Amino acid sequence: MRSMGESEMSGSPPIQNSRHVHMNYALLSALVAFALAQSIKVFTTWYREKRWDLKQLVGSGGMPSSHSATVTALAVAVGLQDGAAGSTFATALILACVVMYDATGVRLHAGRQAEVLNQIVYELPAEHPLAQSRPLRELLGHTPPQVVAGGLLGCVTAVVVHLISWALA
Repeated sequence: MRSMGESEMSGSPPIQNSRHVHMNYALLSALVAFALAQSIKVFTTWYREKRWDLKQLVGSGGMPSSHSATVTALAVAVGLQDGAAGSTFATALILACVVMYDATGVRLHAGRQAEVLNQIVYELPAEHPLAQSRPLRELLGHTPPQVVAGGLLGCVTAVVVHLISWALA
C-alpha cells in the first residue's frame, strides 16, 4: 500500500512532471494549420498578383483553403491521438467533409453570384437607387484544388505536430 503524498492529502492536484505536461494536440494542430494556410495565402497572392496583401491573413477564399486545412488537421489529429475507430474521430471526419463540401459548393457559388450581381450593379445608370450600393464580397468559397491543398496541408501539419509532441513527451 502506498502512502499518500502531500498534494493528495491537501486536496490539490499532484504536480506533473514537465516532460508529461498534457497539451491539446488536436486543437494545436488545427490552429497551426489555420495559421499556416492564412500565411501561405499572402505568398500565393504575391506570386499571382506581384503585390503584398496582408488582408489575406484574415480573409476567406484563396489558396490554400484554411477552412479545409483546419478541419482536416483536427480530424487527423483526433485520429492519431484517439484512434480511427472512436466516435470522436467519426465526428471530426464528418465535420471536415461538411466544411470542405460547403467550401466548394454553396460558398463558391455564392461568390460567383456576387460577381454577377456586382457587374449588374456596376452597369446601372448613376441615378438608379442601387448604383451607389457597396459591392458584395466575391471571394467566399474555394475551388476544388484550393480545398485539396488545404486538406493536404492539414494532414501534414497534424502529423508533424504529432511527431513533435511525441518527441517531447
